[in-house]
Amino acid sequence: MGESALFFISLFLANPSMLELFRYDALMAAAASLCTCILLVLTKSWHGSFSIDSTDGIQKFHTQPTPRIGGIAIAVGVLVGFAASSHDPAAAEKRAILSAILLAGMPAFIFGLLEDLTKRVSVRARLLATMASGILGWGITGVALTHVNVPGLDWLLGFTAISVLFTAFAVGGVANAINMIDGFNGLTAGVALIMLGAFGLIARQVGDIALAFSCLVMAASVAGFFVVNWPRGKIFLGDGGAYFLGFALAWIAVLLPERNASVSPWTSLLICAYPITEVGFSIYRRRFLREGYPATQPDAVHLHSLANRRWAKKLWPNASLTTQNGMTAPLLWLYALLPCSAAVFFYTSFLATLGALVVSFVFYLLMYHKLAFFRWLPRGKQD
Repeated sequence: MGESALFFISLFLANPSMLELFRYDALMAAAASLCTCILLVLTKSWHGSFSIDSTDGIQKFHTQPTPRIGGIAIAVGVLVGFAASSHDPAAAEKRAILSAILLAGMPAFIFGLLEDLTKRVSVRARLLATMASGILGWGITGVALTHVNVPGLDWLLGFTAISVLFTAFAVGGVANAINMIDGFNGLTAGVALIMLGAFGLIARQVGDIALAFSCLVMAASVAGFFVVNWPRGKIFLGDGGAYFLGFALAWIAVLLPERNASVSPWTSLLICAYPITEVGFSIYRRRFLREGYPATQPDAVHLHSLANRRWAKKLWPNASLTTQNGMTAPLLWLYALLPCSAAVFFYTSFLATLGALVVSFVFYLLMYHKLAFFRWLPRGKQD
């Protein structure tokens, strides 16, 4: 699984017992996700008229019609992981976290899946659905963002209505950002594994065992899908999977600082830096750099699109298009590792996480400029 798997394996290296990586509930989640993916691939002739993702479109980089309902497998994996969890009172908190992710994530998952099957659900409807999942998460758990270490804004977040709306907006933003980077085999799943690894390791370091093991079950569900998705792309995540996974990551990002006062809220933002930067820069690029181009209209000049054309195809010029597709993701995994690794080291410090966030953003711009214009800096600024 490359760099993402190595980082995921480091999830519990801080603890002498590596047996934590092989918990029964996590193994069952991975097996359920993997088996569901295989079943969906083997039965695509039955559901293909609804579920197949064609090769037509500006953001299509695959060469064969492929099922785009892999999100079902991840949801099934989380459900099975929840069901397989111990019913011991000590595990009740972890089960509560997983059940909240499953229940609150349904609006995001259902609206995304409807888009996968019908291609008729608007971007606005899907955004509102992910925000509704954030509100539902608060309704189920009573948890919302109450501080971000910004004077004035923290005061406003003391009001429940503002706190809930801010949380819904943040959750919707992250969920849509995860969907935006879903362009190549293994890219989103690999990045999600890295992010879940960072969240889980920090939770483990601060003693939040319930959240750490919830991250492990989530990661196991993603890993089962990853095996079938990368590198050959036998099944795709689809909007349903991307929005559900995006919601889960966003909700864990909310829970980590809210449950653990020693963790800076900016740590969660730093872990989500790559997808958030991608969606923010894409909106800016479409709105201001491509005159008259709608901000919500898809295009083929994302960082991952350029990485495929400029790097993957040059590094493996004689490989098939499918192989070049699959080998694009590891290049972006390396980038995603940078802010996630920084978050693991500096999770208690507001200034350090803020600085690392700025460095991550600058490095994104440098990479983008290099891939788009074949130089790291604009002319006249390299001397």
